[in-house]
Amino acid sequence: MDGSPIDWEALAGAAEAARARAYAPYSGFAVGAAILFEDGAITQGANVENASYGLGVCAERNAVAAGVLGGHGRPRAVLIFTSAGHPVPPCGACRQVLAEFAGPELPVQSRTAAGARRMHRLAELLPEAFGPEWLGR
Repeated sequence: MDGSPIDWEALAGAAEAARARAYAPYSGFAVGAAILFEDGAITQGANVENASYGLGVCAERNAVAAGVLGGHGRPRAVLIFTSAGHPVPPCGACRQVLAEFAGPELPVQSRTAAGARRMHRLAELLPEAFGPEWLGR
C-alpha cells in the first residue's frame, strides 16, 4: 500500500463535486463521497434515491463500486461531504461495505459545506465488523 500522505483537499473537492450530482428528490439530503485507492486513483459516488425508498444507494457504496470496477485495489481513505449542520459519518450499510474492502484502519473524514470536519477510523465506527473470518472459511 502506498504510504504517501493523503491529500484530503483533493478528496474534499471530489466529494463536493459528487454531492452536486446527487439524486435526492425525496430526502433532500445530498451526499457526495470520494475514496482514495492504493493505486492513487480517486473515485466518486453520490447518493441515488428511488421512489421505492429501499432501492436507493448511498454515495460511499457507489464510490466503492467504482473502485472495484476500475480495479484500483484497496481504499486508503474516504471523505463524505454533506450540507448538514454537522459532519455525518457513513451509515451502517456503508460502514460494512467499507470494512469488506478496506479494513479497520481506514481513515474516514466527514465534512460539511460550512467547513466543519470530523475524523474517524473505521474500527471506531464499526467495532468487530462482520467479515470473512466470521464465516468459518
